[in-house]
Amino acid sequence: MNKVTIIITVIFLILGCLLYVLFVVLKNNKKKQILSNIDRLTTEKNLIISAPLMTEIAKASKLVNNKKMEKQVDEWNKRFKELEETDLPSLTDKLIEVENFCMNKEYDKANDGINEVEKNIFLVRAKSDKLLNEIRELTESEERNREAITKLKSIYREIVFKYNKNKNDYQDVSNRIELQFENINKLFSAFEVSVQNKEYEELSKIVKALDDMISNISIVIEEAPTIVMMSTMILPKKMKDIKSISTKMTRDGYNLEYLNIDYNIEETNKKIGEIMDKLNVLNLQDSIFELKTLLDYYEGLYSDFDEEKRSKKEYERGLINISERLSKVTSIIRNLYSEIDNIKDTYDLTNDEIVVIDEINKDLISVKDSFKLVNDRSLSKVMPFSKLASECEIVAVNLSKVEDKLETTLKNLGSLKEDEARARDQLYEIKTIINNSKYKIKDYNLPIIPDKFYVELKEAYDAVKEINVEIDKKPISIKTLNLRVDTARDLALKLYQTTSTTISSAAMAEMAIVYGNRYRSSNKEVEKGLNESSKAFYNGEYKEALEIVLNTLNIVEPGIHKKIINKMES
Repeated sequence: MNKVTIIITVIFLILGCLLYVLFVVLKNNKKKQILSNIDRLTTEKNLIISAPLMTEIAKASKLVNNKKMEKQVDEWNKRFKELEETDLPSLTDKLIEVENFCMNKEYDKANDGINEVEKNIFLVRAKSDKLLNEIRELTESEERNREAITKLKSIYREIVFKYNKNKNDYQDVSNRIELQFENINKLFSAFEVSVQNKEYEELSKIVKALDDMISNISIVIEEAPTIVMMSTMILPKKMKDIKSISTKMTRDGYNLEYLNIDYNIEETNKKIGEIMDKLNVLNLQDSIFELKTLLDYYEGLYSDFDEEKRSKKEYERGLINISERLSKVTSIIRNLYSEIDNIKDTYDLTNDEIVVIDEINKDLISVKDSFKLVNDRSLSKVMPFSKLASECEIVAVNLSKVEDKLETTLKNLGSLKEDEARARDQLYEIKTIINNSKYKIKDYNLPIIPDKFYVELKEAYDAVKEINVEIDKKPISIKTLNLRVDTARDLALKLYQTTSTTISSAAMAEMAIVYGNRYRSSNKEVEKGLNESSKAFYNGEYKEALEIVLNTLNIVEPGIHKKIINKMES
């Protein structure tokens, strides 16, 4: 037991020692990290005032040649002194404070201090970099601006070469362009004078002015020939051509007032004048865009002229077409009115069928009025043909509606005569069916013709009489007539069916009785059936006679029904 206790105690002691050692190591690592950051920040602080900064200040001091530059250099020295005597010592104090926190093992405060120092170093370095850049603006001014001037001279030489090569394209603008060349040359000379006099603050201004002037003259050299050509040649020629075409078309009867050509030509000349005035002061803003817009307008007028010519042809064809159609429709309606009383006397027409003719006539009068209005406008030449063609098309559409309505009415009226003729033809067919039925049943020489035949024959004849009554009526009611024809046809077909069925049944019964006589003496039951069948046959009950004989024969000869049918067909 004592050994176990000793072992446990030893283990706890070892663990305690290990934890202590680990704690000491972590503390030392934290301290080392803080001290490493202090060394790093100290290095960064010492690099804030760099050799280039001190060199550039020295250069700037040697370049002073006037009070303005002297004042600027003094201000830079003051800012440098502030960095050197105020900002850097402050950073040093902060770093010492952080180091003291670390030695006193106040690591959290030390870390906070490091973060603050890093931020302050960043701000002080930014001040230093800004100061260096401002000084270099002066000390490197000649070199930088000399490089810019060299590039601008190269661009300028190309511009002058292009101008001299195409000098005739610029016409009256040449004087203004050459004057601008003189101004640019003076600025190049002013740059050299400023370099000699060490007026470095003027160099950037001169370079900026040269860059703007060369950029502007480059645009002028590029676009001025196009502006001059469009303003003095293309547009004037286009306006002259448009005016000539417009005058000729007006003499030929076209109304082009809606295009406002004279007004637009006048406004175009004003706009060209404004553009040329701007070009004389080398202001090309929106000039090409405005000229192209004007050119597009005049190009579009050619399409308008073509549209007017095309519309005139369509309008003239439309006039002829509509005139012919109006004449035809008018003639048809006139004939309708002249025949309407006769049609009324012949056929029983409804009020709607009569009124529709008046409605068509009213619509026709409206179309004629519209057509006359369009025609009058063309004669007075107050409307362009494109508009007249459109209105003529509307008249044509309305006329088509009248024609469609008239065609429907004519079909309806024409169908009355067709229905009457068809009824007469069907009456003849119905009579033929009835007569065929009579001849057929008489030709067979039946012992007795069934009463059903005479009843149906009478019904069919009565229906035929009804048809004759309707045909003889004035006016004829086509609906009633068609109904009478349908009824009579149904009754005639019914009679014919009855006739066919009666004859067929009688023929089969007679054949079956004759066939069965061979079994009469050998079979009493067959003999009895044949006697009953014969009795029914001579009483005119042919269907019943057939059923009796077939059932009787089926006793001695099953399937006799099919055999008799086949024999009849053969």
